[in-house]
Amino acid sequence: MNWTLVKTVGLLVASNVFMTFAWYAHLRDMKAKPWFIAALVSWGIAFFEYLLQVPANRIGSSTLSLPQLKIIQEVITLTVFVPFVLFYMKQPLKWDYLWAALCLCGAVYFVFRK
Repeated sequence: MNWTLVKTVGLLVASNVFMTFAWYAHLRDMKAKPWFIAALVSWGIAFFEYLLQVPANRIGSSTLSLPQLKIIQEVITLTVFVPFVLFYMKQPLKWDYLWAALCLCGAVYFVFRK
């Protein structure tokens, strides 16, 4: 098993959870607050995202190319975002999520093929 890849993906998943909440949770929880309050709270959450994302990319860069890291990041982002939209934001599932996931599968194929 490639432990570098496992560590990278694990840190990126955790990072993306923080990122998703930093970027979007204020749309549900802070609508009545001024935008600058939401921005400050989001920056506070994003701090923890960066504490995970920066080491993830440094670890991953030892065995992955930059395009491979980016595609992994995008796949993880969608993987984290869809449950967030469904369960936290309480929005309905759309077929577009499946089509987007299929496009990302194609991206993974092309960036990792030999």
